Formats: sequence, structure tokens, C-alpha cells
Amino acid sequence: MTSTKGFSPPPYPYDRLDELKPLAERHAGGIVDCSIGTPIDPPPRSVVDALALSDSERSYPPSIGTLAFREQIATWFDARLGCDVDAVSEIAAAVGTKEFVAGLPHWMKLRDPDRDTVLFPAVSYPSYEMGATLAGCRAVPVPVNDDWSIQLDAVTDEDKERALLLWVNTPGNPAGGLDDLETVAKWGRSHGIPVFSDECYCEFTWDGPPRTILSSGTDGVVAVHSLSKRSNLAGVRVGFYAGDSAIVDYLREVRKHAGFMVPGPAQAAAVAALSDQAHVEQQREIYWNRLTRLSSVIAEMGAEAPLPQGGFYLWVPAPNGDAWRFVEQLLEEVGLLASPGEFYGPSGSGYVRIAAVQTDDRIALLEQRLRN
Repeated sequence: MTSTKGFSPPPYPYDRLDELKPLAERHAGGIVDCSIGTPIDPPPRSVVDALALSDSERSYPPSIGTLAFREQIATWFDARLGCDVDAVSEIAAAVGTKEFVAGLPHWMKLRDPDRDTVLFPAVSYPSYEMGATLAGCRAVPVPVNDDWSIQLDAVTDEDKERALLLWVNTPGNPAGGLDDLETVAKWGRSHGIPVFSDECYCEFTWDGPPRTILSSGTDGVVAVHSLSKRSNLAGVRVGFYAGDSAIVDYLREVRKHAGFMVPGPAQAAAVAALSDQAHVEQQREIYWNRLTRLSSVIAEMGAEAPLPQGGFYLWVPAPNGDAWRFVEQLLEEVGLLASPGEFYGPSGSGYVRIAAVQTDDRIALLEQRLRN
């Protein structure tokens, strides 16, 4: 076999949990998997109907998103976040948002080849770092404070000069922190660094109203959103990005050439989902109740599980700082599968993430196992 000196992909983080799953086999009812944040609740019937009955499956959809989709996004920004975003020049569709996150540094490096650094929170979604790696860029984590907010004063002058872009994430995955997005936007503009704000969990902000980086204007900033979490449409792969017209226009044109297109039926479903806030309010209540119950389960096992400021994850300090041992303990004692914090950066290695994505009856199973 011919050897290669090229890139060798690291193990996908969640695949590393497979060997631990047998630890839960002794529990009747099986494993309760809270490791991955995959939605489990049904989307509204109107959204499923729009997906099935759009009559848009035969033709190629516009890569930038249909005008109906972009106009509905603009309406949602105004109604939900109080922002005026232009549907024609400042909004575009994305195939979910993970592909956008992972591919962005590559496209931005082509735009500005003199810069080579991607900044991102030190405890965060692993695709920010992987996107930089896949583009051949420097991946530079930015420290976070005790509230899991990004600390931009820690960025060195050299990294500012080399920065291709900055990622922020509010509410944050995994820890649920909330950044001061207006301050972040000002920082990016003052240093000439484009800021991309991952706001996929904004509907699940618990401490105050949902927020967006676009509240202070679109100059130099782009907000990234997904229907996966808001409307339980992860399997449909539909999202969008909005903000600085020059950046959005550049990305739209590049992505046209690369063939990125959200399927027409998925765009129709997204229009229906964004026009309905009632199902989101119901989902907010569901997630908050699950978080509260899971927090109580962990507390009864002797660990502190504070409720987050946003998102639907518990970010739990592992007893004695040993996250992998705590993951094993959760499996052995109640059959709960969680993710060790190192998946989200070395700074998270003493924590465990628990996703509130199991149904009430599965959480009841955990509670019953504790009683027994």
C-alpha cells in the first residue's frame, strides 16, 4: 500500500463513544443516548405538508435560495430579532449549516490569501477548528471566561493581523454561554476581521430575549442560522446566512459554482417553519422541562449540573475532573450516554455535555433507575 504524507482525518468525535455503549446493556430498556444534539420531536404538520406538496422537486433550486425563502427569513429577522435585513442582497441559503461552517475558511482564504488564521472560542463546536484545518489555515482558539463567553482581549496582535475570520456562537454549544454580540461586532470592525456569528440556538435563549450580531448593523458581520434545532428539521438540511452584503454576495457566487443548493422542497418547508412561531414556543417549554429533569438526575448522582443560559445542553463539571470516567459512570449506573468535554476543545476536558434530546418517557427511565 502506498503511504501518504497528506492529511489524515482524525477519528470523528462521537464514533469514539461506540466502544463504551455496551456498559449500558444491563439496563432494561437500553441506553438513553444524550450524546449528540439530534432533534427527536416532530416538526409541525404544516411543515411536513409543505415539504411533500411543494411541487418543486423536478427543477434545480436557486443556490441563493428562492425569493420566497429569503423574504420569509427577512420577515422572521424583523419579527423575532428586531433587525432589518434585505432579502435581495443580504441573505442566502445554506445546506444546513455544518457544511457552511466547515467550508467557510476555504472560501474566505480564496478571497483574502494574505490571511491564514481562523479564530474561534476555545470551548466550542468542533467544526470551527476542523474547517480551518481542512482549508490549510491556522486554527487559533480564543479563551473563554467563567461564564463561557469569548475573551477577545486575549487575541494577540499577530493573530489579529493574520485573522481571516472570527467565529462566535451564542447561545454557545456546549456550555450555553452568551456573548456580548454588539461588542464582538465592534471588535471585528475595528480590526477589519469579518465576524461570523453562529446563532443556531438563538430560539433557546433562557437568559433574556434571543439575540443576533445583526442588531448593530450588517457591516463586517454575518449571522448563521439553522432550521435543524428551531423546527426539528435536521434531516432536511436547510439553513441560511445573512449580513454584510459584500461578504454574502461573494459567498453566494462561490457557492453557485460549487453546486451548493438547498432542495426546493426543503426551502418550501423552511418558509412554512419560519412563518410559525407557535411550535417554537412549545419546543422551548419541552426543552426547558427536559433540562430541569436531567439536571435533577445528575444532582441525585452527586454531581452539579447547572442549567444553561441558552441551548439545550447541560455542561456538567466531572467529579475529580475525569470526564471519561464520569461518562462510564453514567452508563453503568443509569444507562445515560453523554459526551466528554474534550470533544469541544482541550479547555473543556473536565466537563461532560448532556443533550436534552430524549423523550419524557426515556428521561423517566433514568429517574426510575435511580430509584431502583
